[in-house]
Amino acid sequence: MPEVRLRGEDLDGLAMHYLVEGNGPAVLLVHGLGGFAESWRHNVPSLARRATVYAIDLPGFGLSSKPRRAYPLSFFVRATRAFTEVLGIERMAIVGHSLGGAVAAAYAIAYPAQVERLALIAAVVPGFGYQGALAYRILAMRGLGELVAALAPRAIYVAALERCFARAAADEIAFLVDHAYGERTGLAGRSAFLNALRGLREDFVDGADGYRDAVRQLDVPVLAIHGRQDPVARASHCANVVDACRRGAVRWLDACGHFPQIEHPQVVNDWLAEFLVARPAAL
Repeated sequence: MPEVRLRGEDLDGLAMHYLVEGNGPAVLLVHGLGGFAESWRHNVPSLARRATVYAIDLPGFGLSSKPRRAYPLSFFVRATRAFTEVLGIERMAIVGHSLGGAVAAAYAIAYPAQVERLALIAAVVPGFGYQGALAYRILAMRGLGELVAALAPRAIYVAALERCFARAAADEIAFLVDHAYGERTGLAGRSAFLNALRGLREDFVDGADGYRDAVRQLDVPVLAIHGRQDPVARASHCANVVDACRRGAVRWLDACGHFPQIEHPQVVNDWLAEFLVARPAAL
């Protein structure tokens, strides 16, 4: 798994791990909270037939650096921008899953000239009434969050992911839990996760109005892919986001929870390829 070192102010020297495969237009895949680049393993090979696909470990997650600092959306956006600068990516389509959808949308808002298309998979986006689960609100409490995270056994992570799938997927859940488990659940990984919860709460609460207005001004094709049984990002949240987009469309999946790209990979891959690479974008 290759690594780049970021440059610039508080990003200087931070390592970002990533996957890259294929040739053609650049497509950037951004994972969700607690995720990592390899969570796109069912999607990268298919998309790589028509594009150069980059799947990143955001700072604080996967094998990337985990600095002790706040993790608001602006930090993830700046880090992602620095990543594209190091690799010389001038234009791209960006795909975000769950929290990665918020990062992708915020990136498109900040750098509209660089983003050709925006795909949101089971995404959560500030400004459209999303509220995190009670468990996340508890973890965001200082002191209590650290205690709970330090004591949580592997079974807790398994149980949390099980509720995210519409149908049993033991092998997939085991992979999502066990990949680089020590790195992700060690002290630095736990600290980054909790600081992300806390930093992002400000974006979703204090910054909600600003993000909603900015999404309404986006002049880029937006495709949302969403499971009707998603227990994390409700279907109504997705509908509200797409309704606000000037050039937005949504494709719904039945018998699908919070991981469409894992639960229905072939369908999602076909939709993404059609949307991301077709000229013009297929909506």
